[in-house]
Amino acid sequence: MAARVLAALLALALALAASTAPARASNDEGDALYALRQRLSDPNGVLQSWDPTLVNPCTWFHVTCDQASRVVRLDLGNSNVSGSIGPELGRLVNLKYLELYRNNLDGEIPKELGNLKNLVSLDLYANKLTGGIPKSLSKLDSLRFMRLNNNKLTGSIPREFAKLSNLKVIDLSNNDLCGTIPVDGPFSTFPLRSFENNSRLNGPELQGLVPYDFGC
Repeated sequence: MAARVLAALLALALALAASTAPARASNDEGDALYALRQRLSDPNGVLQSWDPTLVNPCTWFHVTCDQASRVVRLDLGNSNVSGSIGPELGRLVNLKYLELYRNNLDGEIPKELGNLKNLVSLDLYANKLTGGIPKSLSKLDSLRFMRLNNNKLTGSIPREFAKLSNLKVIDLSNNDLCGTIPVDGPFSTFPLRSFENNSRLNGPELQGLVPYDFGC
């Protein structure tokens, strides 16, 4: 009899563990998003619905989840928020769309964004971001759109980006980049306007004649 009771209790415990596993994953994503909220100034109250006590962030405004309650889109474009983008966003490993454009975000682009292996679109344009473009973004094999224009980014264009075979659109214009424009991989198809108004950035590199970071 005791053995049957023990077996029943064990089965119940396993069932409860299985049922709470997705919620825990969602809570991890909620924790990452709430960490972002704490970094941001939000004068228009667009983040008021971001309540960390909820089971997951799927009911928060500007957050989209899939059927498994995994965060796949964050859209805070044109929301008048300011502050920095923290490394916590790198924990949103199911994210496909990161839309933070036309705000007053400053600081550097976290290298942890390179962990977002499912990311399709990265839109950080029209902010006040500084520092270099992280080489870690070259790990985003699913990336199709990268728009980092109209910031204050410096340094050279990472040559590792030539490995992003799915990249269809890139816009790095209106920054302070230096060096030369890559010519390999998808860069062979990008128009020069994608790189304009970087006063220290030279035209497409002549391979073997000058280093890619020439002028930096």
